[in-house]
Amino acid sequence: MSYRGPKGTYDVYPGGREPHERPELWAWVEGIAREYFRRYAYSEVRLPIFEEAQLFVRSVGEASDIVRKEMFVFHDKGGRELSLRPEGTAGVVRSYVEHGLYKVAQPVKAWYLGPMFRHERQQKGRYRQHVQIGAEVLGSDDPLIDVEVISLLYSIHQALGVKDEVVYLNNLGDLETRRSYVPELRSYLKKHESELDPDSISRIETNPLRTFDSKDKNTQALLAEAPVISDYLSEEARGHFDAVKAGLEAVGVPYAVDERLVRGLDYYTLTVFEAKSAALGAQDTVGGGGRYNGLVSELGGPEMPGIGFGSGVERILLAANSPEEGAKLDVFFATLVPEARLTAFALASSLRAEGIACDLDYAGRSAKGQFKQADRTGARFAIILGDEELAQGACKLRDMNSGEERFLSVVEGPGELLRALKA
Repeated sequence: MSYRGPKGTYDVYPGGREPHERPELWAWVEGIAREYFRRYAYSEVRLPIFEEAQLFVRSVGEASDIVRKEMFVFHDKGGRELSLRPEGTAGVVRSYVEHGLYKVAQPVKAWYLGPMFRHERQQKGRYRQHVQIGAEVLGSDDPLIDVEVISLLYSIHQALGVKDEVVYLNNLGDLETRRSYVPELRSYLKKHESELDPDSISRIETNPLRTFDSKDKNTQALLAEAPVISDYLSEEARGHFDAVKAGLEAVGVPYAVDERLVRGLDYYTLTVFEAKSAALGAQDTVGGGGRYNGLVSELGGPEMPGIGFGSGVERILLAANSPEEGAKLDVFFATLVPEARLTAFALASSLRAEGIACDLDYAGRSAKGQFKQADRTGARFAIILGDEELAQGACKLRDMNSGEERFLSVVEGPGELLRALKA
């Protein structure tokens, strides 16, 4: 029988064809992300990849596409309804409440990296199992935290070489704003109900703001004339929005206001944003997020504000200037006689302990084949061990670029060899 990976998934393996299939690029992305989270004083969290399904229903929204169409829901042997996580925020907030992190000094700044699962049609850079880098800040309603979160996302993307990126920004208002705006939008949608797509009709009563997220062309044309939330912002919400924009200008993050940006999750309030790259074509969103000031209390905690972002690693790699070359090897050992293999192996172990990447032949290649393998691995040096070298208690070090060779003693250990390699 022949087996293939499940639909909407992929493997990461040596020599992967697509950027997200190359293991060295995953290490590159994670390394840069970790460094920026360190600079911004975020702590890592690691959470289960499955949770109670109701956690996502309660947080993401019962009428959202994620809950209605995309969640992988199953029952365990105890009859509990569980779901593979479709997004990261709900789990972080659940953990924040469960462990009483609202009792410590605020804000709590957390980041994560891991797989998310959505049963949706596979597109370029979008998979049923995909990996997100995310960050959440809980316990502060300061608009400068919004600026920090957005600039952190943008800084990570720029460090990875994401091309032609602009952050699109909107404000979905506070409770006072919604009380003024939602009835007006709902009234407008009801007048034109016959022209809306079925999903948008179902959202008129539950969350009419989400109609702006529709991909239906007729609905989008109709919404072009709909009332916009910016005309209804409360004084407090408008002040928050102005402060966020001023902050982004102060730190040089390029942004544009999109009054119809709502994002796909029901928990958002006030600031929402999407970072888009022209390098991706139609599916141009590299990452996004927003504020969710009511979510902590919705999940059983006290009234605590929050904001966060998520960014798909697959999308980042499609939009980034990824390194073209794989990981380089420092040293490849070429053994010209079988008796040299154990000496080579012992030397390799000593070099590895000093942080030097090295390998040797395990496939029974000839001397010529071993030098070809050294070339394939991109090794900077070859260390040659034959009868002559063994007799002298030495090795021969060859620079693979220049071809220059020299003898180095290893009688008293790898010290002389290490000095030569690190010179």
